[in-house]
Amino acid sequence: MIFVEPIQLALASAILTLLYAGFLVVRVVRSSPGSKEMVAIASAIQEGANAFLMRQYKTLLPIVILLILLIYFFVNLETAIAFVVGVLSSALAGYIGMQVSVRGNVRVAEAAKKGLKEALSLAFSGGAVTGMSLAGLGLLGVSLLYLLYGDLAPLVGYGFGASLISLFARVGGGIYTKAADVGADLVGKVEKGIPEDDPRNPAVIADNVGDNVGDCAGMAADVFESFVVTVIAGMLLGLTLSDPALVQLPLAVAAIGTLAGLVGSLFVGVFNIKKIMSHFYLALIVSIVLLIGGSYLYLSSQPNLSLPFEALITPIILGAAVTLLLFLITEWYTSSDHLPVQDVATSSKTGSATNIIHGLAIGMEATVLPTLVILFAIFLAYKAAGLYGVGLAAAAMLSLSAIVISIDAYGPITDNAGGIAEMSKLPSKVRKVTDALDAVGNTTKATTKGFAIGGAALGALALFVAFADEASLTAINMLDASVVIGLFVGALMPFVFSALLMLAVGRAAFEIVEEVRRQFREIKGLMEGKAKADYGRCVDISTATALKELALPGLIAVLLPLLVGFLFGAPALGGLLGGAIISGFMLAITMTTAGATWDNAKKYIEEGNLGGKGSDAHKAAVVGDTVGDPLKDTAGPALNALIKVVNTVSLVFAGLIVANSLGLI
Repeated sequence: MIFVEPIQLALASAILTLLYAGFLVVRVVRSSPGSKEMVAIASAIQEGANAFLMRQYKTLLPIVILLILLIYFFVNLETAIAFVVGVLSSALAGYIGMQVSVRGNVRVAEAAKKGLKEALSLAFSGGAVTGMSLAGLGLLGVSLLYLLYGDLAPLVGYGFGASLISLFARVGGGIYTKAADVGADLVGKVEKGIPEDDPRNPAVIADNVGDNVGDCAGMAADVFESFVVTVIAGMLLGLTLSDPALVQLPLAVAAIGTLAGLVGSLFVGVFNIKKIMSHFYLALIVSIVLLIGGSYLYLSSQPNLSLPFEALITPIILGAAVTLLLFLITEWYTSSDHLPVQDVATSSKTGSATNIIHGLAIGMEATVLPTLVILFAIFLAYKAAGLYGVGLAAAAMLSLSAIVISIDAYGPITDNAGGIAEMSKLPSKVRKVTDALDAVGNTTKATTKGFAIGGAALGALALFVAFADEASLTAINMLDASVVIGLFVGALMPFVFSALLMLAVGRAAFEIVEEVRRQFREIKGLMEGKAKADYGRCVDISTATALKELALPGLIAVLLPLLVGFLFGAPALGGLLGGAIISGFMLAITMTTAGATWDNAKKYIEEGNLGGKGSDAHKAAVVGDTVGDPLKDTAGPALNALIKVVNTVSLVFAGLIVANSLGLI
């Protein structure tokens, strides 16, 4: 059997995936954008999204420069360079995905005139640009830096740069999108009784912009970071086994998984399957089968591995299985086809209070199965290959990022397509197609959040082990007061972090609500559809507020681990990391699941169940959905980035902390 060098495989996979992404870009852009009115609406969304992203990057620039200097002076030049590359790669992954998303939305609305199959194919092609770009860029960055330095230490800086952009993209994009969404819903749906995406609503363009900066650019940066830091952590764990082949195996698995995702994406829309979600499951299952089969062939070609074949293929199978199981579990809790969402919808008949109580309970309950899946995978992977097996399982799971994010990024495109169809007054049959696509998009966004949270937990665990090795920690004594302090601080961080984001959304939404009310009050003929709303004002408010609010949560994530480490020592920092991982994982699942359940309970009623639109149950469900919005799209997803940032920053500065800790206890 032919032996393949892991670096060569990774570079070939990266180049092929990026070329495929380029082909998809051409396909999307060459499609018809529709009428002048549709193009004008799409241009307003595009302009708002670009303005936000550029202002966000400018806001981050001073923080990035400060960290470059700190890493250069206190670590080394190579790590500082890798940090810059990580920042640029993560930002580019989100930027590419968003550029295609804001161009694909109007083209999907136009394709919906031809039918569901055409619109589905084009929407998924647009989403696949994001998925393929992030995986291709990630592989390219890790491979080239490893070739350049021949050392893994600088690659930690690459992961830290990706983590930093992920954090701010999630925080800034999340605040923006939910401030606009909540503000639009509270006045439009609740007070004025007008439909979602109604052109009379002044916040409607800001809402559509938010879908792209949050669910597309934010998610792309989030999973890009998970992808690269998990691969790097797996490679670092390989160093402990003193086997160069095992050091590079996580990179090879990532390359195989990315190629598998590329092939799997070709199966979407090929067969005449009526249920849209089934197309995505087919693509995911094909990708999983190819990942396992490709890994089997790769391992069979490797001579003289220091671990048995069975010990290495088992974690890879486990990582793939975790991905599929998290998809199925999250869909059960968040799809309107299943009992949890239907029960929350039914609870809306007695008012918004019972709707909120029931949805929150579902969110808490939803932590059980994912936790058991993760624990079972950790147990079996550890039995197979020790801590290296856990890292390899995480790398296998994240190797499927290309196909998973392709499925996710389809969501904001179809959401925007429905909004454009509504605002440009396209025939009802067109809106029927976009509504069907959007309904599935809500489920795919929820399931991929489940994947992102699980991947963040496994990836952070691998980083935690790498930190322990770097800091020479063989055990952490739970009876040590400094460790207990670190543990409590770590467990507290996700709650404080989430509170800051929720409050930021609340403040921004308040300003949006006041502005929307003002326009309805002062612009004569707006409610009757005879005058045009000032969309730009709401876009400006969301942008300014999001950028103003993103600095404090980000600084807490970066500085608090360093503070604990330098004051109390590496064991205390180890306690902080453990507390943050466990607390953040549980809280993220609760918030994202509850929010998605409330959202789809509302949509279940809007489909004509329990009295349909305008009923008392629907009004209660709208309130629940509004409460859930910042949970599922701001605070919950941002916790993924938080638990990885605290681990990567600790790993980067581990040597400095060990040498200079004050050891106050």
